[in-house]
Amino acid sequence: MPSDLAASVSRLKRLIPKLRGQRIGVLGDLMLDRYLWGTATRLSPEAAVPVVDFVEQSECLGGAGNVAANLAALGARVEAFGVIGGEKNSDQAGIALRNCLRAAHIGDKGVLADPKRVTTVKTRIIARHQQIVRVDRERREPLQPETEGRLLRVLSALLKRLDALIISDYDKGLITDSFADRVLSACHTARVAVFVNPKTSRLYAYRGARAIVCNTKQAGFFVTRELSDEKSVEEAGRALLAHFGCSAVLITRGEKGMSLFEESSPRHLNIPATSFEVTYARVGQPGIERGATGRQVFDVTGAGDTVLSVLALASAAGASLPDAALLANTAAGVVVGKLGTATISPEELMHALEDVR
Repeated sequence: MPSDLAASVSRLKRLIPKLRGQRIGVLGDLMLDRYLWGTATRLSPEAAVPVVDFVEQSECLGGAGNVAANLAALGARVEAFGVIGGEKNSDQAGIALRNCLRAAHIGDKGVLADPKRVTTVKTRIIARHQQIVRVDRERREPLQPETEGRLLRVLSALLKRLDALIISDYDKGLITDSFADRVLSACHTARVAVFVNPKTSRLYAYRGARAIVCNTKQAGFFVTRELSDEKSVEEAGRALLAHFGCSAVLITRGEKGMSLFEESSPRHLNIPATSFEVTYARVGQPGIERGATGRQVFDVTGAGDTVLSVLALASAAGASLPDAALLANTAAGVVVGKLGTATISPEELMHALEDVR
């Protein structure tokens, strides 16, 4: 291992224990990911589709909830902010989502019920370790002004307890330009760093954010051109720094890793991808397979959530953004080796760093 790489790995290992206890808020589109597991050995006589014999059902946090779950799994003290459907005790999906939050030791004082909305549920039917179909139940219209005002008041009251805030936008109507601008202003007043995953072209609502995290497709959408080579990625990164008026932009690039652009640095940092070869037989098993090589990825679901959560958490723990991005990249390499929305533990993250060569 080269000496500079060894020094980086050693630095990141020392950082991991500091993640525990950091106070992070997550504002965004909370979802319930529901999995219906079964077996499929025959086709339906009614249509050319498999007949799935139900075995079991499981549920976990999705969307912004998965960001919160990643943070909690790494030992952070997390407070979730968002809106679910129904009255407090009438929306069954909302009740299940709250139960998932509490099971993960995530605070839900900032999770408001709105009888005019439904809790977002993504139901995946899986047979023989393959996803057959996904059914989404959701609403995308903006929040009512009254609900938005309530949410902002709850968030503002709890900001003084936070070390950082993550905004996780899944374009379900919670985050609007005006609401994002009000949230950023409140965070600026409270001196709370904000990390954002934007889903639409809100190029000015996030001005002053500590970092914006987006993938290549999103970055290309924001700058209205395809990012086909290194030059186009670099030009997009610099353009997004100016457009967002933020301190840093992190573009995740799949098998090409990620690129970090900082306002304070004339050069950007390219971080190679880290992933491990896995098979469908390893459902529910740890994402790292010792001795494996190659770039085969099991499931990229939630990898962006992991990058966002680890970047914010490491930064709150005192890491520089380059070190935080390196740790986030390592964490994402573990998560893509797991089926569905998944989290990573401090032990898995430490083991992944030990495998860096």
